[in-house]
Amino acid sequence: MKLDASLPPWARVADAPAIARAAEAIDFAGLWSTETQHDPFLPLALAAEHTSRLELGTGIAVSFGRSPATLAYTSWDLAALSQGRFMLGLGTQVKAHIERRFGMPWPDSVTGKLREQVESIRAFWDCWQNGTKLNYRGEHYKLTLMSPFFNPGPLPESVIEKKKPVPIYIAGVNTGLAKLAGELCEGFLPHPLSSERYLREVILPAIEQGAAKTGRTRADVTIAASPFAAITREQREFCRQQVSFYASTPSYRPVFELHGWGEIAERLSFHAARGEWGEMPGLVSDDMLSAFCTMADTPSELAAALKERFANLADRITLYIPFVPGEQDDFWRELVKAFNS
Repeated sequence: MKLDASLPPWARVADAPAIARAAEAIDFAGLWSTETQHDPFLPLALAAEHTSRLELGTGIAVSFGRSPATLAYTSWDLAALSQGRFMLGLGTQVKAHIERRFGMPWPDSVTGKLREQVESIRAFWDCWQNGTKLNYRGEHYKLTLMSPFFNPGPLPESVIEKKKPVPIYIAGVNTGLAKLAGELCEGFLPHPLSSERYLREVILPAIEQGAAKTGRTRADVTIAASPFAAITREQREFCRQQVSFYASTPSYRPVFELHGWGEIAERLSFHAARGEWGEMPGLVSDDMLSAFCTMADTPSELAAALKERFANLADRITLYIPFVPGEQDDFWRELVKAFNS
């Protein structure tokens, strides 16, 4: 199991080199860039230039806000720049954001369109690496034109030898996308609002079911979890607030319903619709919080608790706490050292 870090969502692109160097020095395995306040790809270009070992991924880039071509080109360049350390993490976002923030259409079939995006991206890569004629035809995309002037050509053998040119991860909450990851992708990014029970009883079986369709197994899919974690009272209350926020989203309700907390999720949605954010954390009991948040008293104990909780459930762990050099440095050093020991 690997322990990764995440860039702060508010970090400027210019901050990426220093953050990446610090993450590598502390001995994190990877660094993920989110798409919230900034583009997720630009910081990773700088991170790749200023590190030599750190794996770098988007966690996530909004897939439905982009074309397969733009995703393919950007990923190809980052794979070359990082010498094979780049991981493409894609997420669909939700309808309101795709339509009203990105100005793009929301598909009738989320899984169907994301499947075609992944297949289309790989069709570009196959064309560039192996000279295969670009000829992808689906319901959402028809891609048949690739003249030499627009073909970046193959990646160096040093990149290809390490792994596939770019491993593709997709993010999801429910079983449809988990099955798609099992069938088609190198990795899956479960939502932070994924309890140990939900991963074990819902997500893993769905990944295995999808994998079986293409002759693969669970071992072929890297699960990169981003759990809530806390060692202080302040961190616990922050996690409680975040759980209440995420649980108010109707598409995440199956997680709460699995635990018998569907009525609480409905009440949280009621308050969220009215902007009553202050009313929401109090609805998340300590039992609910412990289902989603790994808690301990010290960083070393937290490392042990994470490894125990996610054994056989996740292959990579990124805490739901952004990595900020100069803040909590002792916490991060002790946590990483204990986790890697």
